[in-house]
Amino acid sequence: MENLPEAFKLLVVGMLTVFCILLIVIYFGKLLIALVNKYAPEEVAKPAKTAALKSGPSVSVDQQTMSIIQAAVSQITGGKGKVQKVEKVS
Repeated sequence: MENLPEAFKLLVVGMLTVFCILLIVIYFGKLLIALVNKYAPEEVAKPAKTAALKSGPSVSVDQQTMSIIQAAVSQITGGKGKVQKVEKVS
């Protein structure tokens, strides 16, 4: 029983040490993220051209495949979706 106050002191010191180290890690992480975003920003991706522009005219889809696609879209969207155009994407 005589070691109980010393044990609580040790507990408090240990938990405060862990808390302070975690705070340091969090703030250095935020600082690192800010510096990387400032000096090495992410490149902006250029919008991809459509397949029709790359390969000329669009690829035609046979009637059976088109009806399967329309049925799948109708089932997934609950009848609210509509297929307007089907293109091959490369």
